[in-house]
Amino acid sequence: MNEPTDSYGQDERIVVEGGVASRVAAIVEPVIADLGYRLVRVRVSGQNGCTVQIMAERPDGTMNVEGCEAVSQAVSPALDVDDPIQVPYHLEVSSPGIDRPLVRAGDFARWAGHLAKIETTEPVAGRKRFRGILRGVEGGDALLARDDAKSEEERDVAIPMRLIDDARLVLTDALVTESLRRGKAGLPPEMPAADEIATPKKGRGKSLGPRPGKARATDSQDNQEEE
Repeated sequence: MNEPTDSYGQDERIVVEGGVASRVAAIVEPVIADLGYRLVRVRVSGQNGCTVQIMAERPDGTMNVEGCEAVSQAVSPALDVDDPIQVPYHLEVSSPGIDRPLVRAGDFARWAGHLAKIETTEPVAGRKRFRGILRGVEGGDALLARDDAKSEEERDVAIPMRLIDDARLVLTDALVTESLRRGKAGLPPEMPAADEIATPKKGRGKSLGPRPGKARATDSQDNQEEE
C-alpha cells in the first residue's frame, strides 16, 4: 500500500457535497483548517429530526477524541453565526472510520491495494458504479482493478476523479488488519475507536447535543442526506 507523500496534506477535496451540506462545508472547512485538521465530509440528514455530521482528520490521516472535541467546539459557534441550518439540529464530529470515504487524490493513493466502491456522475466505460482493488492515481484518474468484471469486460479502469460522486473503502479483513497494524506501529491512519465522536454541549445555539446511546455515525445516515 502506498505511503502518503509530502504533498498529501495539501490535497483539495475532489468529492464534495451539494445542497445545504455544501453551505455547512464552506463554513466549517476554514475553521477546521485553522486548527490543523482537514475536512473529510459533511452530511446533513433527517436522522433524529436533523443531524449534521462532520468527518475530519489530521493531514496524516489520524484523528482522536481530543481532536474531535476541538473541532466540535470550534465549528459550533461558526455555524451559529452563519446559521445555514434553519431548524434545531444535532452536531456530530467524528473520525472517518475504517471504511472511510475517499475524497482526495491522496486517499486513493494511500489506500491502494484495498477494496473500494466508486460511483460516478457520468458513465465511464459504460457504467457508473465500480467495485474493485484500488491501484493508486495516475494524472487525474483513480485506477481500479474491477473484481466483478465479466470475461469480456476490461478489468482495469481509469476513473476521472472529477466525475466521482462517491467513493469509499469496503470493510474487509485485510483492511481491518492493516488499520490495526498501522495503529500499533504508530503509523497513520490509525484505527479509530468506535466512540471517537465529540458533540457540543446542549443548549449551545441550535445544536441539541448528542442523542442518547449514539456511538458513531452509521451508513443509514448517509442515505438520508438532506439536499
